[in-house]
Amino acid sequence: MLVIVFTEFMEMVETRFSADVLDDVLDDVNSETDGAYTAVGYYDYREMIQMVVALSKRVDVPVDDLVEAFGEHLFGVLSSKYPALIAYHANTLDALESIDGTVHKEVLKLYPQAELPSFKCRRLSDTHLIMQYSSKRPFSILAKGLINGCAKHFEQKLDIKHKSLTDGELHTTEFDIRIAS
Repeated sequence: MLVIVFTEFMEMVETRFSADVLDDVLDDVNSETDGAYTAVGYYDYREMIQMVVALSKRVDVPVDDLVEAFGEHLFGVLSSKYPALIAYHANTLDALESIDGTVHKEVLKLYPQAELPSFKCRRLSDTHLIMQYSSKRPFSILAKGLINGCAKHFEQKLDIKHKSLTDGELHTTEFDIRIAS
């Protein structure tokens, strides 16, 4: 995983909980890095899972709730650091449709070794999108948080239903996304 995922997770923990909680989480995780991530590094996603599980135990919040909240946080960070990636979109669904075609292409220019999930979209109407997330890593709830963060950015409310389609090594989830009226 890209270093920004780790550093922003730690930033969110420190901001929403405390520096002491972050230190405790890092102490709880069996990590080769001990929480020291370099700007050019790629890290094992299992370390992120260990961090989230440790945080969940420390703050008594379900893992999925923490991961989804982190996705919202991460979208805010990415959209402020790279505003051009969403600047030309009129709404949430337009922005979501551009992930594989625009956003991930730009990410790969910066981080050519990144292993990104894929997002296949099928637009059913101006207010309805089916998005299929597929990844080697089990982070569909992070994707849901990113979707929520995108909706927050565009000041839209969404109705999101999701179901797992995982079969084999790829983690696949189908999101049925509608702009709420």
